[in-house]
Amino acid sequence: MTAHAPSRGDVAVLVPAAGLGTRLGPGAPKALRTLAGTPLLVHAARRLAAARSVGCLVVAAPPTDVTAVRDMLAEVATDLIVVAGGDTRQDSVARALAAVPAHFPIVLVHDAARALVPPALVERVAAAVRDGHDAVVPVLPVVDTIRTVDASEVALGTVDRSTLRAVQTPQGFRREVLAAAHEAAGEALTDDAGLAEALGVRVQCVPGDEAALKITRPFDLAIAELLLRP
Repeated sequence: MTAHAPSRGDVAVLVPAAGLGTRLGPGAPKALRTLAGTPLLVHAARRLAAARSVGCLVVAAPPTDVTAVRDMLAEVATDLIVVAGGDTRQDSVARALAAVPAHFPIVLVHDAARALVPPALVERVAAAVRDGHDAVVPVLPVVDTIRTVDASEVALGTVDRSTLRAVQTPQGFRREVLAAAHEAAGEALTDDAGLAEALGVRVQCVPGDEAALKITRPFDLAIAELLLRP
């Protein structure tokens, strides 16, 4: 496959941001929690909008916060659409996908919790879809030793980590592939590539980035704050 230069405006990014994120502790929906005084969603949107390929950002916000989120992101992304999210992440992605203008052939799905995603990673995923892959996920090698255990927490064996990868976002798709995956979806999944795999779609992996860590727990928030320090 031949690499192509990023083309401004051929990629829409969906950001499901309606989840509560209870593991981060009580309070506002996770995407609206602050990192160094700024909501996670704003951090993520700034980095997504900085990627040259991105021509549209569609955010699925908490239903009661649609107007507030639209106002919050007005100066961050010019081509912005905000919709009310659903009860599950899968519902929110489907609603955001339905709002994407027809002229975007490539759609990425990104978790606002990965607030420090580098624009270069966004471009890497988009380029892989542009080069002909139906579905693309960024991954990192698994560095910890992984063991299987039984119901009593007794170790049964060690898993060969050379074949394991930790999956990040944004995940990228040809638009029609993501639409078909969500239309055919049965049980709710938190991974859009998994929905595509259920249809028999081959998912291509590309190198991820450690900066795109997922902020799920207070410990993750502390690490992200350290990464933001000059």
